Amino acid sequence: MKYVLGKIKVEIVLVLAYTILFEIFHHYFINLPVDIPIAIPTMIGTIISLLLAFKSNQAYDRWWEARIVWGAVVNDSRTLIRQVLTFYDDPDFSVEASEFKENFAKRQIAWCYSLGESLRNRDAIKPIEGLISEEEIRYIKNHQNVPNAILMLHARDLRTAKNEKKINMYQQVEIDNTLSRLCDEMGKCERIKNTIFPTTYSMYIRLTLCLFIFLLPFGLTSVLSWFAIPLITAIGARFFNRKNGDSFARSVRKQTYRYASYCNCKYN
Repeated sequence: MKYVLGKIKVEIVLVLAYTILFEIFHHYFINLPVDIPIAIPTMIGTIISLLLAFKSNQAYDRWWEARIVWGAVVNDSRTLIRQVLTFYDDPDFSVEASEFKENFAKRQIAWCYSLGESLRNRDAIKPIEGLISEEEIRYIKNHQNVPNAILMLHARDLRTAKNEKKINMYQQVEIDNTLSRLCDEMGKCERIKNTIFPTTYSMYIRLTLCLFIFLLPFGLTSVLSWFAIPLITAIGARFFNRKNGDSFARSVRKQTYRYASYCNCKYN
């Protein structure tokens, strides 16, 4: 409740101030009748409800799609590490093989963190400095897209492992398919984050909503008098809350760090 009110507190204050001023002027300064048929704001409110319902559904669809994509990131990250652990040929349990697997797992953890941070427009390198080597950090800094650079490092290690005959061609193809799915999921996350609702669409809703709030006191003041103030404020708060339904989409960015944390496929 506190979060919701914090998002619309400015609108609530403006609606409350407007309705109070309207009642004061209507009762003490203006003797002319200012009533209009209640059907007029009712009709406008119905139109707004349909528009806001459509916008809320679109926002929820984006939010749900993001949940699906991040779930796929978790599953494919686990799949990737399982493939590396089981495919890599290491009959002697050598230190070199253990280091290869551990570095690969830590790099995938770094990929999850870097993707989450990049979607939040934050420094994607700082959180992963303790997970990958200095050489790899220098390589990543030469690329604008940090998560994609980490996937390139994955692919480079796979090529090295194949050349050293630690994995065969079919195993390399399977792991590369997993990397391709991770790359696709990264692109979906970036698309959701960068795609916004059309500005004109939001502007039309706001203008119509302001018109509705402006006309509502004219239709209720003769019936409710001063009691119209809390009612109009509550109605306005409800409509403005629905207008901010795209917070579903904005919450995708806030959820990324939590999902990246959940995606810590630690090497054992």
